[in-house]
Amino acid sequence: MIQDDQNTTTSLDLAKIREDIDSVDQQIQQLINRRAQLAEAVAKAKFAAEESPLFYRPEREAQVLRNVMERNEGPLSDVTMARLFREIMSACLALEAPQSIAFLGPIGTYTHSAVLKHFGQDAIVRPLPTIDEVFRDVEAGSANYGLVPVENSSEGVVNHTLDCFKSSPLNVIGEVELRIHHQFLVSENTRKDSIKQIYAHQQTLAQCRKWLDVHYPGVERVALSSNAEAARRIRNEWHSAAIASEIAANIYELEILHSNIEDNPENTTRFLVIGREKVPPSGNDKTSLLVSAHDRAGALLEILAPFAKYNISLTSIETRPALPEKWAYVFFIDLEGHVEQDNVRAAIEEIRPLVKEIRVLGSYPAAVL
Repeated sequence: MIQDDQNTTTSLDLAKIREDIDSVDQQIQQLINRRAQLAEAVAKAKFAAEESPLFYRPEREAQVLRNVMERNEGPLSDVTMARLFREIMSACLALEAPQSIAFLGPIGTYTHSAVLKHFGQDAIVRPLPTIDEVFRDVEAGSANYGLVPVENSSEGVVNHTLDCFKSSPLNVIGEVELRIHHQFLVSENTRKDSIKQIYAHQQTLAQCRKWLDVHYPGVERVALSSNAEAARRIRNEWHSAAIASEIAANIYELEILHSNIEDNPENTTRFLVIGREKVPPSGNDKTSLLVSAHDRAGALLEILAPFAKYNISLTSIETRPALPEKWAYVFFIDLEGHVEQDNVRAAIEEIRPLVKEIRVLGSYPAAVL
């Protein structure tokens, strides 16, 4: 009898909790729709005040996400809460004006994952075959924004992206950092005990070399143009496997046979968001510079000295040939701060007479998620 009373009490408690959950869900839904109505009101106000209004505001979104994380009290983590808000913001932005995002395709690549992480599921994605075409698509206005890889913590800088900036008028308006987890994929047709080939992008094969040496030492590794192409190819092959992202596994309906096989668990790729406008300060920003130096001894030291003088932290320095000149170079420099800050502006002005050219590629919010 006592046991029956306890079961009844537990059932009543669960019923009450579920009623409370339903009530909270209703309130959340009403508030999300209220936010969407306000987004529509913003769109109407912008159209009334401006001929060609900007709807995506990187600095505003960064501020909102930082505020979400700062006021979060749990039990959900700060990052989880910010990701929920990212999707709400993405849906609301799509109501104002759908945003098209060009990126290095095909669908299912890590760059595609970075697009969804930064812009949310409601962005209109435009996969393109080369980084050059991403730049051209945004320059022509065929896409609102572009997203391109710029460096990987294991493999280094993406030279092709840096070279595109040398001739492009576009600005860097944001950055995305994506932890890279490689999945070992097979299809429903794969004979798992008879795998003869493993497909992946060249860099991916390099990033998983030690794991492959241990688990598939005698299997041929075939480099393809992308991991997504590797995932697509194995759908109709019985003797092959692929290394690709979780999103590729979902898109191409593949089984993840082994998870997170990368040799370096901290493996991260940084992407840049490119657009035609400049971005106001957000409160926590970075600036990217292109500097063409004179060919003389001590040129780089001259360039770096003003940053130290004004207490500016540099996060990256990369060198690329200044073609078609022989033995001439340009430096790509990333620093903490916004070009509108007094110390950043002062450093740039001190450097200007010392070099052939110094160009601000963009000031933009530092990655939040």
